[in-house]
Amino acid sequence: MQNKSEKKTLFMSVIMSAPGPIIIALGLLMGKSSTQIADFVRRSAELLGIIMAYVVYMITTKDGICNIVKKQKWEKISNIFVGAMMCIGGILMLFLAFTVSATEKGNVVPSLVIALLGVVANTLFWRKYTKLNKAEPNAIIAVQARLYRAKSLVDSCVSIALLSIAILPDSMISYYLDLGGTIVVSVYLAWCGVKTIMERVNR
Repeated sequence: MQNKSEKKTLFMSVIMSAPGPIIIALGLLMGKSSTQIADFVRRSAELLGIIMAYVVYMITTKDGICNIVKKQKWEKISNIFVGAMMCIGGILMLFLAFTVSATEKGNVVPSLVIALLGVVANTLFWRKYTKLNKAEPNAIIAVQARLYRAKSLVDSCVSIALLSIAILPDSMISYYLDLGGTIVVSVYLAWCGVKTIMERVNR
């Protein structure tokens, strides 16, 4: 029963995360704030990490039978990959924050809607993964709980930045919130990625 719940949650994570980068990419045709561009990069990297976690989980729990050494090896690979995606996303976001032009931001509403929905969905996934890991500790599930905690906090920052742009598109307040939101998000995401990698490497 526990395995079925974990598989279902991981599968739903993939399904619900997949449209995000596509919608954000379409939104970039109308708006180009640094937070919006950085959010696209972040969501794309995270999606790769979530897909990797799902694939590895399916491999290591196939038919309910798994060699412990093989399981630990695959879990380590998966979690290092997820951590690396978080680091890459954070670094690229920080780079974009200082290279994207501060001119007209355009329409950021599509990205804002995705970010607001992300706050709700990611918080629910964070709580679900945390509950599953407490019931039966699993390295992949534990890292997903950390990833979704980061995602929920990041989406909160992104929502605030994009909301300020939507309300006050040409103000200095929106500019600094846009820049500041990107910096905070990128640093936090990279920190979570480094922490995840170091934990797995040192084991």
